Parts: sequence; C-alpha cells; structure tokens
Amino acid sequence: MYALVLVITILQLLCGLAIILIVLFQSGKSAGLSGAIGGVADSFLAKNKARTLDAKLARATKWVGALFLVLTLALLILM
Repeated sequence: MYALVLVITILQLLCGLAIILIVLFQSGKSAGLSGAIGGVADSFLAKNKARTLDAKLARATKWVGALFLVLTLALLILM
C-alpha cells in the first residue's frame, strides 16, 4: 500500500515538473484581439496552426494536466 502511494507521488511530482516546463516553453499570445481583427484567421499560418510547436505544447499541457488530476484523485482515495 505504501509502495503504491510512493510510486503515485513520484509520478505526480514528475507530472508537475513536466507541466511547468511545457508551459514555460510555450510562446505568449501577444496578438490578442488585434490579430483576430487584422485578418490573421485567413492566413496560411493560421490554417496550419494545429501542426505548430505551440499547438503540440498546448495539447501536451492538457494531457499532462489531466494525468496530474487523475494522480491527485488516486492519492486522495488511497490516503
């Protein structure tokens, strides 16, 4: 029982560090509303936005965050 809690705690720590690193590697969204008004949505880069590094990092943030949440709930139930 204690070994399982220790393993989940270590995994949660690694997920927390991964979330921090992934968020730090993402670029800022400085375009804001002016980018939407300026017609950026019709550009070539906006059409291929799902393939960019920022999109992959955003997707990774969601998955690692969900894993962090599941590990937190598992620790809550086990303790």
